[in-house]
Amino acid sequence: MAMRRRTRLLFLAPVAILGIVLFIFIGGEIVRQLWNWLLPPIFGWRQITFWQALGLLALCRILFGGFGIHGPDRSQFRRRMAERFDQMTPEERERFRQGMRRRCGFGPSTSESGGNDLTTPLT
Repeated sequence: MAMRRRTRLLFLAPVAILGIVLFIFIGGEIVRQLWNWLLPPIFGWRQITFWQALGLLALCRILFGGFGIHGPDRSQFRRRMAERFDQMTPEERERFRQGMRRRCGFGPSTSESGGNDLTTPLT
């Protein structure tokens, strides 16, 4: 049994490494092709090399996507919010939606609605 696991690991490790390298290569090549196809004709910018595209992809990942290490916190937060929402009455849900719309700028402001937002206690 331990021998099978070791043999499987010896087979899967190179396949996983090859998959990661292939994934990185394809991602860099897609960024390079899209950049060189769109930006020089539209804006007159220079074409980029594969390594510049890979650097750009890494930079975008760092700035906008993080490193992919989010942990369980994000899914736990969503699950807790869903549980809270499920426990609300229909009236509470509607008040919550209206309050979120006002806060996000999609509805009347608090002064126009008479101050009836999420901070008003339920009766």
